Amino acid sequence: MVDFDVLKVAMKSGKVAEVNRIVGELLAQGVLAKDILERGLLDAMNEVGKRFKANEVFVPEVLVAARAMKAGTAILKPHLVEAGVKAVGKAIIGTVKGDLHDIGKNLVIMMLEGAGFEVIDAGVDVAPEKFLELAKSHNAHIVGLSALLTTTMPSMKSAVDVMREGGTTAKIIIGGAPVTQSYCDSIGADGYSPDAAAAAELALSLLPH
Repeated sequence: MVDFDVLKVAMKSGKVAEVNRIVGELLAQGVLAKDILERGLLDAMNEVGKRFKANEVFVPEVLVAARAMKAGTAILKPHLVEAGVKAVGKAIIGTVKGDLHDIGKNLVIMMLEGAGFEVIDAGVDVAPEKFLELAKSHNAHIVGLSALLTTTMPSMKSAVDVMREGGTTAKIIIGGAPVTQSYCDSIGADGYSPDAAAAAELALSLLPH
């Protein structure tokens, strides 16, 4: 029985070198990459997400844990590909046109990766047509739109309209400080999330079953 606790503690503390060492040792011992990912890295990220939601940890702690998770996942990636382990779904995440904020977007990306998604970061100031193009070329299940300014919220509506007209089947979720559930309903998006941890839960709930 493999004890993943040491790995989880190292990851939650953001100790990249230690995470890399432990992941390497576990692989050398013949532990499956899938188990290291799910029972070590993703489990730890889930705990961080829950604590973030409960205001027990804050953005800096989430960022260091996510950086450590990314490092560990990079080592596991070739082994996961070899074993045919697939992501739970694909998500495109970006900040809408006119808006250059990226901390919220980056947190959502980390939480989605922690939930097992393959995430394509569209960046900031993303045009509606770009969201559509990425959703179609990557065959995405989820498209996440972020806005931190009331002045850029109309770009969300434009993006939703363009994607609907463009025929993508991706579910569209939105979030950001000024965004509300009623705004989400008014522009026809599929879901609204008040924070990064809830965004991952929302995205999972919208995946085709």
